[in-house]
Amino acid sequence: MSEFRFRRFAVRQDRCAMKVGTDGVLLGAWAHTGRRMLDIGTGTGLIALMMAQRSEESLIDGIDIDEEAVAQAKENVAASPFASRIRILHGRIQEYQPTDATLYDSIVSNPPFFHNSLGSPDTQRQLARHTDSLTYRHLFDAVQRLLAPDGCFSVVLPFDCRDSFVDEALLHGMMLSRECGIRTTPRKQPRRYLMEFRFASHSDTTGSLEKEEVVLMDDRGGRSEWYQRLTQGFYL
Repeated sequence: MSEFRFRRFAVRQDRCAMKVGTDGVLLGAWAHTGRRMLDIGTGTGLIALMMAQRSEESLIDGIDIDEEAVAQAKENVAASPFASRIRILHGRIQEYQPTDATLYDSIVSNPPFFHNSLGSPDTQRQLARHTDSLTYRHLFDAVQRLLAPDGCFSVVLPFDCRDSFVDEALLHGMMLSRECGIRTTPRKQPRRYLMEFRFASHSDTTGSLEKEEVVLMDDRGGRSEWYQRLTQGFYL
């Protein structure tokens, strides 16, 4: 599908390695918003667009290393009702520094997650899916530098990446403040996690963790009540 239509915007994706998927929709609907937000690895611009719809006064920057994805994200943003509030940037997050030295209230990322696996022959997919282009350490280095002291950093990851990601967060002085384990069906174990991190030194709830497990699909194969509530403002 070259275009995915939501209620208030459309996402064209024929020039992007990573297409619209459940992970991005989940993160865009679940992550806390803020006055200033940053989407690392924005791809099609989906998460930035969702965050803009949810927070009508927010200003959002999306950055990606893939030039083709950036061009398409810019087109998607320009065709949306949120064009004046979203800026799409091309570059490496390791080298990014806002010109106005702004710190972000909320940073989101659907990060590369494949470790120690064969690289994709598709260069775009290699950049988007493998940690060769953005290690967890480099990602947290950027978050540590760009996130406001009382801000939050939210990600979506496969279940087998969770522990190593949490370990890296701790090394950067960040604690897991909110976690949602997502089961595909009621009988399966969580296959992905939505996670939110905050600086331990600036948290009012140090040591506490808001934790839940939810289900994507019911026993009949339809969207669960939780998923419908979470995404009701977006799907047609």
